[in-house]
Amino acid sequence: MKSKSPDEEVFFFGWRLTAARVVSLAAVIAITLYIYSIRSEVDRFQAYGYPGIFLLSILANATVILPAPGIALTFTFGSIFNPLWVALAAGAGASLGELTGYLAGFSGQGIVDDTRMYSRLERWTERFGGWAILVLAFIPNPFFDLAGASAGALGMSIPRFLFWAFLGKTLKMLLFAYAGAFSVDWLDLNFFNAP
Repeated sequence: MKSKSPDEEVFFFGWRLTAARVVSLAAVIAITLYIYSIRSEVDRFQAYGYPGIFLLSILANATVILPAPGIALTFTFGSIFNPLWVALAAGAGASLGELTGYLAGFSGQGIVDDTRMYSRLERWTERFGGWAILVLAFIPNPFFDLAGASAGALGMSIPRFLFWAFLGKTLKMLLFAYAGAFSVDWLDLNFFNAP
C-alpha cells in the first residue's frame, strides 16, 4: 500500500487552496461593507442586553481597517449592566469578529504584506504564537486586524486563534466594562451628591 504524501493529506492545496482564499477574501469584503452600511442601527441591538452586546461586539470587530466603536460600547454597557457579563459577551463577540482579519490573512491577499508593521506582527506571531495574539488582543490598538491576518497567513488553527483572541479581548473588555461601571459611580458620588 502506497503511503500518502504530506500534500495529499492536506485538503487545502492547489485549486482548493486558491478557491478557499478567494472565498475568504470575498467574505471579508462583504462583511466589512455590510457592517459599515448598518452602523446607524446600533441602538436596535442595545435592547437585547447581553446577546445584543455580543452581536454589537462581533460587528464592531468584524470590520477590517474601517474603525468601529467596540471599546466605547463596552465602556458604556459596563455602566448599565454587570461588567463581568458585559466583558464576557463583548470578548466572545470581539474574538469571533476578528475572524475577518484572520480570513484576510488566510486568503493570501497582498494588501498589507509589504508594510513594516505587518512584517513585524508576522514575525512576533511566528515566534510567540498564541501569546502574541493574546497580548495584541489585550492592548487597545488599531493593528489587531494585521495580527489576525498574520495568524491566518501563518496557518494558525482557527480554534487556537479564537482561544488566544478571546482571552486577550475579554481581559481588555473587563477593564473597560469596569471602568465604565466605576466612572458612573464616581460621577454619582462627586457631582450629584455634592453639597
